[in-house]
Amino acid sequence: MCKTGTGAVINTNKREEIGNMSKVALVVMAAGIGSRFGGGIKQLEPVGPNGEIIVDYSIKDAMEAGFDKVVFVIRKDLEKDFKEIIGNRIEEQIEVAYAFQELEDIPEAFRETFKERTKPWGTGQAILCCKDVVNEPFLVINADDYYGKQAYKEAYRELTAEKSSTGKRMQASMVGFVLKNTLSENGGVTRGVCKVGPDGMLEEIVETHNIIKDGAKAKVLTEDGEREIDVNSSVSMNMWGLQPDFFEVLEDGFRKFLKELDASDLKTEYLLPTIIGGLLKENKVEVKVLKSQDKWFGVTYKEDKDSVVQAIKELIAQGEY
Repeated sequence: MCKTGTGAVINTNKREEIGNMSKVALVVMAAGIGSRFGGGIKQLEPVGPNGEIIVDYSIKDAMEAGFDKVVFVIRKDLEKDFKEIIGNRIEEQIEVAYAFQELEDIPEAFRETFKERTKPWGTGQAILCCKDVVNEPFLVINADDYYGKQAYKEAYRELTAEKSSTGKRMQASMVGFVLKNTLSENGGVTRGVCKVGPDGMLEEIVETHNIIKDGAKAKVLTEDGEREIDVNSSVSMNMWGLQPDFFEVLEDGFRKFLKELDASDLKTEYLLPTIIGGLLKENKVEVKVLKSQDKWFGVTYKEDKDSVVQAIKELIAQGEY
């Protein structure tokens, strides 16, 4: 379905058996337009003292944790800039592959129906684009989010741990963050709000839009008004630990999603939290929630950039980078 490209090394052969655990990949989603950012490509905005972008630090943290392959999911029109700013440099340090996420990369039967669409299809399609270049356990991240070193260590440990058989349920993991640590001072954000059981397993996840900071509290803006939300809620920041068997589920689910989507609906997205939430309800997946005490930060709005630059400066001063 989606196109792929080469970095230092790329494997487009048939996926190996899942039992081959020699590698663990980091899948970086960087194809989103970033409409709330206000011009420019937010994933490529420099935030470090030498022009580093957020994903420079993410890859460094991932490599230190043990990851040995990076897959960038980008738009084809970003390829030249992306490689100049980071891709070519990263290829000197780690195996790199590319997957290209495009609007027209949907099953042919649906292309005419949705030919007017301009909004990206979402994180589910982004990961589906990697199916020909990812043969190993993998961790999904957003390119414009900083997750912290501990998150990668926890994720790598879980992805490389021996798994006991649980019948037909897929194994997955998610690094959870505290909602109050993920809010923007400059507008509403979207978060996968989680219900976590006493055993540390994910019981429910709901993609929740327009969460805004309200002093020491937070609230959700809806069409009917607003409602308060617990600032200590566990939320997903799209940091998912997955296995290659997830691609088949994504592919089948995407077809079903498109079949059920109204032809006039040009905005609804195929999103990982919604997909995994549905699988949880069907008892087809079990998701272990990993906890990180590191501070998350990211660039949702252009105004967020200054605080991210300052946070990076502080981490460098502390000797983290």
